[in-house]
Amino acid sequence: MRKHPKGLYVLFFTELWERYSFYSMMAILSLYMNESLHFDVAHVGRIYGLYTAGVYFLPLFGGLLADRVLGFNRAVIAGGVLMMFGHLVLGVEALPFFFTGLVLLASGSGLLKPNLSTLVGNLYRDRPELRDQGYSIYYMGINIGGFISPITVAWIRMHYGYSPAFMSAAVAMVISLAVYIFFNRHLRDAAQNVDDTAASATAVSSSDARQRVLTLLIVFVISTVFWLAWYQIFYTFTFWARDNVSTSIAPEQFSSFESFGVIVFTPLIVTFWAWLMRRNLEPSTPVKMLMGLGLLAIAFSILGTGSLAGGDTGRVTSTWLITANLIMAFGEIALSPIGMSLVNRLAPPRQRGLLMGAWFVSLATGGYLAGRIGVFWDRVPHHQFFFGVAATLVIVGLPLSFLTPQIKRTIARAEA
Repeated sequence: MRKHPKGLYVLFFTELWERYSFYSMMAILSLYMNESLHFDVAHVGRIYGLYTAGVYFLPLFGGLLADRVLGFNRAVIAGGVLMMFGHLVLGVEALPFFFTGLVLLASGSGLLKPNLSTLVGNLYRDRPELRDQGYSIYYMGINIGGFISPITVAWIRMHYGYSPAFMSAAVAMVISLAVYIFFNRHLRDAAQNVDDTAASATAVSSSDARQRVLTLLIVFVISTVFWLAWYQIFYTFTFWARDNVSTSIAPEQFSSFESFGVIVFTPLIVTFWAWLMRRNLEPSTPVKMLMGLGLLAIAFSILGTGSLAGGDTGRVTSTWLITANLIMAFGEIALSPIGMSLVNRLAPPRQRGLLMGAWFVSLATGGYLAGRIGVFWDRVPHHQFFFGVAATLVIVGLPLSFLTPQIKRTIARAEA
């Protein structure tokens, strides 16, 4: 039985601490803008959307730079250093430092995110049958960081204030960089760019490459709509938890339930997929991704119901928000690691870094739209907002479901 490469665990812990730094900052970002910088909710949404878009749009260029100029190792290390300084600058509680810190963080993420994800896929060049499992294990690292960071940063914020809370994320980036640099020998082969003349690079015809890219564009649309809803976790969910939920839990800590769900449910779902596969009943990759949209629609419908039950103007039990977060975890498992793996499988070899960057552009667009639609939070009753997002997921998901046969055919040709 073939084993996963050692490099996977290097990337697992590199990403765990990078995600700790990112999610700890995201957990308190909306509260900081509202409570410390005194931005109204609509202005918070505009900045939140633009920053999230920057974090996930710049990977398009980060992937291109790694492909053509820097190589994967230098791109990852440079990105990590920029993020570390971004967290330190953000810890200075003054408006110019705030925006400078956000720019540094977005630029660093642009170099680091797509190239770590591409390296995961590159580790499996000689064992492609394990690639999906590898991405699922890697994704566990993301969510362990996502689980512990809101809990920790909320405690730091409540006891010491926003500045130490932001700066604590820089420590996590130091650990992330140390892991990557000290154990880099396990990534030596994966970090090699594909030679333009290599057989793997020339095996894909130009027409096949175009078909693959067109198929990935459909996947990116599904991803965009998913993240439009998902990124409400750090924005409108946080304000609803603060203002409309009867609880002693800090508002930014509720996002930990979603990451906890991913950690706990991933082994169960992977086992369930394997059980279905043995019976030739496993859903195809595009169907799994559409299931992710449907699960998010259910989660938002639950929050809409909770708002009608008293959460529009009063306070309701935290069960509504916890349940919605756990259902969203199922949706994330169904879409995100599968999507990353699919990009790595379908992207023509010479464009792999660029198209992994394009995957993150779909997150950028979703994050930006999350901030844009969030400006309606104070303008309509909360139940209308939540049900509106649920309806958007369904309205977009249904017509895209008719394109699943085309995606399946493209995947079959690529794997053949």
